[in-house]
Amino acid sequence: MRFYRHLTLLLCLSVSLLACQRQSKSKTEKQAFQVDFEKFTLDNGLTVVFHVDKSDPVVAVALTSHVGSAREKEGRTGFAHLFEHLLFLESENLGKGGLDKMSARIGGSGANGSTSRDRTNYYQTVPNDALEKMIWAEADKLGFFINTVTEQVLSKEKQVVKNEKRQSYDNAPYGHTSYVIDQNLYPKGHPYNWQVIGSLEDLQNATLEDVKEFYRRWYVPNNVILTISGDFDPAQAKAWVEKYFGEIKKGEKIPALEKKPVTLAQTKKLYHEDNFARLPELTMTWPSVYMYHPDSYALRTLATLLSDGKKAPFNKVIVDEKQLAGRVNMSQYGSELAGQFTMSIRGYEKVDLNNLHAAVEEAFQRFEKEGFSDADLNRIKTAQEVGFYNGLSSAQGKGFQLAQYAIFAGDPGFISKDIQNMLAVTREDVMRVYQKYIKGKNYVATSFVPKGQTNLILAGSQKASVVEEKIVEGAEEKFDASTQASYTRTPSSFDRTKEPPYGKTPETRVPNVWESKLGNNLKLVGITDREVPLVQFNLRIAGGLLLEDTAKVGVSNLLSELLLKGTKNKTTEELEEAIEALGASIGINASEESFNISGRTLARNYQPTMALVQEILLEPRWDAKEFSLIKQQVESQIKQQKANPNSIADNNFRKLLYGKNHILSRNILGSEGSVKAITLEDLKNYYTANLSPSLASFQIVGAVDQQEVINSLAGLNQNWKAKEVRLPQYPTPAAPTNSTVYFYDVPGAKQSVLRFGYLALPATHPDFYPAQVMNYILGGGGFASQLTQQLREGKGYTYGIGSNFSGSVLPGPFVIQSGVRSNVTFESADLIKQILQNYGPNYSAQDLEVTKGFLIKSNARAFETMGAKLGMLNNISTYGWPYDYAKRREALVQGMTVAKIKELAQQYVNANKMYYLVVGDAATQLKKLEQLGFGKPVLLN
Repeated sequence: MRFYRHLTLLLCLSVSLLACQRQSKSKTEKQAFQVDFEKFTLDNGLTVVFHVDKSDPVVAVALTSHVGSAREKEGRTGFAHLFEHLLFLESENLGKGGLDKMSARIGGSGANGSTSRDRTNYYQTVPNDALEKMIWAEADKLGFFINTVTEQVLSKEKQVVKNEKRQSYDNAPYGHTSYVIDQNLYPKGHPYNWQVIGSLEDLQNATLEDVKEFYRRWYVPNNVILTISGDFDPAQAKAWVEKYFGEIKKGEKIPALEKKPVTLAQTKKLYHEDNFARLPELTMTWPSVYMYHPDSYALRTLATLLSDGKKAPFNKVIVDEKQLAGRVNMSQYGSELAGQFTMSIRGYEKVDLNNLHAAVEEAFQRFEKEGFSDADLNRIKTAQEVGFYNGLSSAQGKGFQLAQYAIFAGDPGFISKDIQNMLAVTREDVMRVYQKYIKGKNYVATSFVPKGQTNLILAGSQKASVVEEKIVEGAEEKFDASTQASYTRTPSSFDRTKEPPYGKTPETRVPNVWESKLGNNLKLVGITDREVPLVQFNLRIAGGLLLEDTAKVGVSNLLSELLLKGTKNKTTEELEEAIEALGASIGINASEESFNISGRTLARNYQPTMALVQEILLEPRWDAKEFSLIKQQVESQIKQQKANPNSIADNNFRKLLYGKNHILSRNILGSEGSVKAITLEDLKNYYTANLSPSLASFQIVGAVDQQEVINSLAGLNQNWKAKEVRLPQYPTPAAPTNSTVYFYDVPGAKQSVLRFGYLALPATHPDFYPAQVMNYILGGGGFASQLTQQLREGKGYTYGIGSNFSGSVLPGPFVIQSGVRSNVTFESADLIKQILQNYGPNYSAQDLEVTKGFLIKSNARAFETMGAKLGMLNNISTYGWPYDYAKRREALVQGMTVAKIKELAQQYVNANKMYYLVVGDAATQLKKLEQLGFGKPVLLN
């Protein structure tokens, strides 16, 4: 990804974007899904797929190249992902940073990209008046880009990609697991033997000619699919596609790669001492099948049956009975050429992985003995149906899936076959693939253990080959990112330097909101939305951590976990089965200021789903054994957080913001000591005293009307009695009058995690939204922001950086957060300080124009998905905002002036009145931070 998200998330693309097309009215297993798309091919080989959806005035544009890490050469790995970055930087007709600047002006979602083993994509959702602009910009990537790549550009982006690798892999617990697995599952020479992100050495050794050769080979029209989905005129769009893409030259013919499944001659066992791990982890991976292989569907179902839910044999043996781990993760991941079936189990502290492995064998034996029922299988199919509908919620999701099927199945309309294959899986299929691919077959086993705990590794394991980067001051090469490229322009039949005009301006569509109130004081707020046959809901009860005893923090979180472990009349297993049989999902979580029960279900099953919600809320089981298991799992989570630099930063920054006496300075999970001290009676007391409809609001979006919702809550209205609950009033901590640097030492950290800020405004403050407007160019605007432009694009110090105000009903923090290369910790902090000091004085009319363009135009896509609509209802019910607050904010932005922005910046982003927290390697970085001018840093550990 371009920023903040891990590349490994792309492993789930074929599942998470499983279903992105419309279906017929039939809802039986013999469904025939109607795929609405138009496909055509230009003379140069460019494949184009359109999908029209008029539900929102937005359009998603995606350019997908059939090239990933599998098309790279050994010794030159990471090129596909490097190009994912490079293609955003400059092109001949948009200029340096042109796409990001345009994205901000037109109200786009932020141009982004992702890379997998087999494809790279570039995508953005924009208001539909900007479609021609996006087609123009995407064509520039494909035909008018490579001349702009210079040695300086390449050097800078190498640093950004290396920072991404450090952040997502080298500086993260268990970050090297996939590297060790792939090195041993796929033989040398196999295109899946190396990682998508590549190696630091290969990235450093990449030459400009290497890069240009790679581009000319793979970034050609005949290897690319353009997908456009959303609200647009296909005839007009076709003319624009022909105009901007048609004259780009066709490349050499690219033959399809043959499937390359692998087999293992023997089981391989590897271990690694992980600097950031605090718990031992066992991962077992078997060779399986490629994407859309007939057996892939049964393997996916097998993974769910074995590991997911109370009834699953692995949960029964490993989690419940032997209590060796808190959960078991299992998945089938198919790529274009081969596939793998993986099981990962993070044991509790100091669990011997040999004992865990023995439990795995026992769980497999139990599965063979006990099997599973047709009801178990049907529950999974129902859940898959919900996943299918959920994929329909955004224009971008539809575009992604069209491209996915077009490339890897040869037909954008493969979705009908894909769903049929999924729903056609039988019990016999599942047992057959288990016998064929898993039972008694060789696998790769990895033991990742904390430093100094090799006594926990699987017997017979060999030390894995993992390259650990050393922290060396001044080791990175220098570059000048401001250097202008000199080149001969690529010829065109028309003037491509002129940005196309806007189309007809779309009007912000604020959904119709209805509101009601039950007799027990429960407030209702909803939106009827029948675009897909789904319903999403959230029951928010104010309180959460705020209502806890400071001596026993963690009660509300434990309660949120326990309420889903059965009801008065249902065991945990029976409750799970009841939920899954409806194709529903119900989740409960406690936050700092609320307790939430949320869910999603098929509209046809809404009433019985709400009956289960009522049963969960009003008839808890209070199962002592489940309570004990949950406490063990939470203690394990707390131990894991102690080794994760980002969690360390978040937990310590919270302490700085609120001070030791404020409840919000505590971790919502509690501490190891507090969790041990909490009893089941503590949970009952919290439940009885604090969960009241008087503090609650029910928010709902979907294919149900107001009266249906009111009827569905009749039981709650009658049986959930109102009682007065007073939220405690904590004094608001004062912001610092002078800046101080705090440092938390993580020896050997490859990155320093930064949290700079102070406690600022509540969401209800009149200045809250104006402050967000002010922050857009500072750090809230992604690639349009100064923090990103200077620290990432200008210096290559970081993979991602941003700033935001996050108030609620209580004052929340203004925070700047990032992970930077360890050996530029001081340089990064000093540059941030300079940016803050200069921000108000140097703010310009052009900055305001960009801010207005984005914040006003982006409202066209503000409520596209059900989740976005639900978020709108949460804002309305929690903060008392008017239904049309989005429209009112447009007027506020229109009236904003440069003088007002300068005033807000002076008041709310003062570099000399903040906490500066750094989590990193103290031995190499602590002393230099004295140069910031804020005194001697305070070492926190």
